[in-house]
Amino acid sequence: MSEDKQSLKSKLTPLQYEVTQHSATEPPFRNEYWDNFRDGLYVDIVSGEPLFSSRDKFDSACGWPSFAKPLQDELIDERRDLTHGMIRTEVRSKTADSHLGHVFDDGPQELGGLRYCINSASLRFIPKEELEQAGYGEYLRLFAADK
Repeated sequence: MSEDKQSLKSKLTPLQYEVTQHSATEPPFRNEYWDNFRDGLYVDIVSGEPLFSSRDKFDSACGWPSFAKPLQDELIDERRDLTHGMIRTEVRSKTADSHLGHVFDDGPQELGGLRYCINSASLRFIPKEELEQAGYGEYLRLFAADK
């Protein structure tokens, strides 16, 4: 195992490592953020790259966090996934190449029709009130009162 992978393995929980590095999937309804609807930012657990806003999160009843869109399309890689006898689109973080989950076209039409179904284990949630101290102050604008 390379030094980078070993360092990453010691930094992440076993589940976080399996999800982000080996494209595993955590159990539905038994993960940290599926029912979290607090204002805040979701960042890549590996790189810290901001990926999703709670403003774009919705309850899809699938058991995993679901978002209508990423913060910036350029921070997400989409790849064809033919595993498990299905044709799906895998979603990975561009910076760290972390497996995040999959994107489907069954999201709410009023939000654009997409559902980014993301593993909680690939994310770290930063509540709105902690964004500044965590170094993500520029994203406070997403939660302005006029939204």
